Amino acid sequence: MNVASRATRIFGAWLFALTLVAGAAPSALAYNAHGHMTIAAVAWERLTPTTRRKATALLKLNPDYKTWVANAPKSRRDEVAFVVAATWPDNIKSETGYINDGEAPKEPDASRNEGYGDKLQHRYWHYIDLPFSPDGTPLIQPKVPNAKTQIEAFRDTLKSPTTRDELKSYDLVWLLHLVGDVHQPLHCASRFTHDLPSGDRGGNLVKLCSKPKCRAELHAFWDDALGKSKDPNAAIRIAARLLPADPQAAAIADVSVWIEESFEAAKSIAYAPPIGPSAGPYQLDAHYRATARALVRKRVELAGERLANLLNEALK
Repeated sequence: MNVASRATRIFGAWLFALTLVAGAAPSALAYNAHGHMTIAAVAWERLTPTTRRKATALLKLNPDYKTWVANAPKSRRDEVAFVVAATWPDNIKSETGYINDGEAPKEPDASRNEGYGDKLQHRYWHYIDLPFSPDGTPLIQPKVPNAKTQIEAFRDTLKSPTTRDELKSYDLVWLLHLVGDVHQPLHCASRFTHDLPSGDRGGNLVKLCSKPKCRAELHAFWDDALGKSKDPNAAIRIAARLLPADPQAAAIADVSVWIEESFEAAKSIAYAPPIGPSAGPYQLDAHYRATARALVRKRVELAGERLANLLNEALK
């Protein structure tokens, strides 16, 4: 059985399991700062001593390193730095000196890999909009570069024996973040419909109704499902309570498979009722929320284990 078909079989088993646990899922998990830190915390526990040492040395080159460890006891600085570093690619969206270069990649700047001297935010690196349509609306293929191209490029940089450490540090913090991003279903899909013929941007244009006002988006619900804590210690505690991933699934190193899993989850779960074919607004029911949370717990753990495998291989 090849990797893709094995992944499809594993994903199908997840869906069956989710239908059983949806009514009793525990409290939320997801992919904002809290979710990314949890994924990194899962990975940290699975890194080899050599990988931990090399990753720690590289992270010390990040301009925000001292801020990351400012409140951490000396004995836990390495772990806390690794966990918080996973939030850096999102944090630069609001840091002074970084430039919002938009969502449409413009070459040659969009693909450059120059290290911390690059002050572009590269927001288009965070996702890959695989298109689908339930009503036959014409599709627009994903732009390049995207999350897939960058994970593969940054992984290769870490493996290179000739690349300077400053560039490896930059690529490491992006990898800590992007591996998590592609395990969030709506970072890997865009739905094209008659209402949204240019795509819904991974659910960002699908409104949710939360009384008394309807201002939330579907994408944000999935990003925020883990909670909104910015405390790395809370993320570390949650990571320790997650159930281990299926070993076969965790061993899959093909980024395309990770993305395809998220794409299928988006189509079958993220866009499931009560989400309808229009831009909304919709009001999520308890079953939808519980099913989403159960899936997110699995995806967060799986992302962390796969991230650890990637780093153990790249930094060995």
